[in-house]
Amino acid sequence: MSLLLKNVRPYGEGESIDVAVDAGEIVAIGADLGRPEGAEVVDGKGGVLLPGFVDLHTHLREPGREDTETIETGSAAAAVGGYTAVFAMANTSPVADSAVVTDHVYRRGQEVGLVDVHPVGAVTVGLKGTKLAEMGMMAGGAGSGVAGPNGARPGRVRIFSDDGVCVADPLLMRRALEYSASLGVVIAQHAEEPRLTEGAVAHEGPAAARLGLTGWPRAAEEAIVARDALLARDAGARVHICHASTAGTVELLAWAKAQGIAITAEVTPHHLLLDDSRLATYDAVNRVNPPLRESSDVVALRAALRDGVIDCVATDHAPHAEQDKCCEFAAARPGMLGLETALAIVAQVMVEPGDLTWRDVARILSEKPAQIARLDDQGRPIEVGEPANLTVIDPDHGWTVRPDDLASRSRNTPFADLSFRAKPVLTVLRGRVTARDGVAAASGTGDRS
Repeated sequence: MSLLLKNVRPYGEGESIDVAVDAGEIVAIGADLGRPEGAEVVDGKGGVLLPGFVDLHTHLREPGREDTETIETGSAAAAVGGYTAVFAMANTSPVADSAVVTDHVYRRGQEVGLVDVHPVGAVTVGLKGTKLAEMGMMAGGAGSGVAGPNGARPGRVRIFSDDGVCVADPLLMRRALEYSASLGVVIAQHAEEPRLTEGAVAHEGPAAARLGLTGWPRAAEEAIVARDALLARDAGARVHICHASTAGTVELLAWAKAQGIAITAEVTPHHLLLDDSRLATYDAVNRVNPPLRESSDVVALRAALRDGVIDCVATDHAPHAEQDKCCEFAAARPGMLGLETALAIVAQVMVEPGDLTWRDVARILSEKPAQIARLDDQGRPIEVGEPANLTVIDPDHGWTVRPDDLASRSRNTPFADLSFRAKPVLTVLRGRVTARDGVAAASGTGDRS
């Protein structure tokens, strides 16, 4: 089926135009393309047209915790949030430390068909940090199916991470980086020196001291960032820093990049918006790993994203069951929902103050994540001949976050009852509408393996 998007503004620039899509590709862009016979016509109402978003850091919980999220519900949340590709983290049950599990995640994502679900493979067996997983087998992709670009099979793992725990052993991390260089993949590190965070639940600072919460020092993150930058330099490998959260990490990233080290980093929406003053109520919805930092860190993170020191935004979407959050702060599981609110937060803290343009939003939410993961069909320019992976943003939609209205199976959002202006109103994956006006399309029609 063909699709005609009318009255949209690519990258939020210029006057509204039309974009015609056929066979999953953009086939025409112009001021008035008429109404092609048989085409589905959608009026963008002057909205901002951007490449579909790519999330390098999503927890979909399947297999193992389908009570909190599934690939289907997480894909729906992603589509509603403007995403066309997500990377599903490995801390499932069983852990995604073998091709059997990663192939399952990929194929299930294809069956749902709302976004491209790319599995993240574990760096170590069982996330235990003692033995490298079979990275080569996972990087080779599915054992059946048609080979893709460069002979890679569908479902090949492009990112490896033990996210949730740090690869703390420096020798093991060195070996993983050396191995990753030969495979052409990237290691995404959860930067946390565990000996500095034992029992920690909140940022180490005045707020935690006043509330009687065990503090989590900035140095726990920064020590690993510095170490892994040096290990990546010596291995000639790429390393990606998950959920950067401190001003010190920003300084280390700037230094490493100036040395020519192949290091990239992401920041989460919640670390761009919230700080540890939120902990005063002891509401466990605010417990996250790494913790919410001080306002000075928030300022540094925003500046780093603006200046390109931090490469992209990733949600760290982490669904949890009610019983895992409705408890005392120290006993709660860390994590927050993020897929459906990411764009709104980025727009509020970066676009509306004038720090970023909508073209910059395309860079940090789509283009750079796709480049880091080496996805050839995502984060592409809005041009004729390019894949029709797109999202339309209403910058003046005006909406309030209601947990019960979210597509995610869980409700642990710290943004409940907060109001935002911008919102994705249409998402298109290879020419097919996957979400419209906050509602995901029917799943089960996207298998292309």
